[in-house]
Amino acid sequence: MTTPLNAETSHSTLSLPDTALISDLFTLRDYLRWVSSEFYLAGLHYGHGTESAWDEAVALCLGALHLPWNVDPSVLEARLLPVERQRIIALARERVISRQPLPYLLGEAFFAGHPFNVDERVLIPRSPIAELIEDGFSAWFPEEPPASVLDLCTGSGCIGIATGLYLPTCEVTLADISQDALAVARENITRHDVGDRVRAVASDVFDGLEGQRFDLIVSNPPYVDARDLATMPAEFRHEPALALGAGKDGLDIVRRILREARSHLSDSGWLIVEVGNSDRHVEAAFPDVPFMWLDFERGGQGVFALSAAELDAYAASFV
Repeated sequence: MTTPLNAETSHSTLSLPDTALISDLFTLRDYLRWVSSEFYLAGLHYGHGTESAWDEAVALCLGALHLPWNVDPSVLEARLLPVERQRIIALARERVISRQPLPYLLGEAFFAGHPFNVDERVLIPRSPIAELIEDGFSAWFPEEPPASVLDLCTGSGCIGIATGLYLPTCEVTLADISQDALAVARENITRHDVGDRVRAVASDVFDGLEGQRFDLIVSNPPYVDARDLATMPAEFRHEPALALGAGKDGLDIVRRILREARSHLSDSGWLIVEVGNSDRHVEAAFPDVPFMWLDFERGGQGVFALSAAELDAYAASFV
């Protein structure tokens, strides 16, 4: 593995005044090269939608210029306006100095092919559940889509809203304990004009959903165990701790979901939950439960599915 150069041997130009950089960097290609070099030298961590310094540079430059991912490559040779160059430089400098994840700096993240407002009130969307949404959850609903969906611990609302966009006949409830997160979710409901079918409600797990049942409950709850939480890279420390940590083994919320979900599922319903690296803790805590662990073409792990019937059959394990 190539190790980034340290501060003593690097040749970062971020300390130069903007005028010096602007006078020598003109095209989008120039800025992609420069930003990727600076990100490599800084040894940043990539875990919020990109996997390398180059990918992050592409995301920053295109985001700063409000260009789509599939922009015509000929635009690489386009000369940028001075104000556009300054915007890219400012974002690159802030990304390196603050270690804030890029989507927070841009105020936007893409999930399941759609843009969502994000800031430090919510986690940055990155769940592999996006693949299930894009496929319409057809593995569990092969004949007709679910009529009602609950996105539990919704954060920005990306899972539930994207589900509503891909399944235009379903009714979606977004639930979260955080009023700050719900405010962002409501912004995204408005942004995607789905307020006629998607609503956001305050709920401590299921405590605000009394008497309501759903065909599908999907959740990306807090699941980071204490050890992983303590050793996370600096970028993750900008995200709300409430949405990350969940006790010593990361299962404080997951246990509640498993214990209470059945009373909020239809008899033919399904529960799909992401637990990430805490999948090993789930297996250890519930060794007799036949969790269906899902595979993803684009990577990702730790997502399980259980049917209402299975929740019934193993209810004693969740008490």
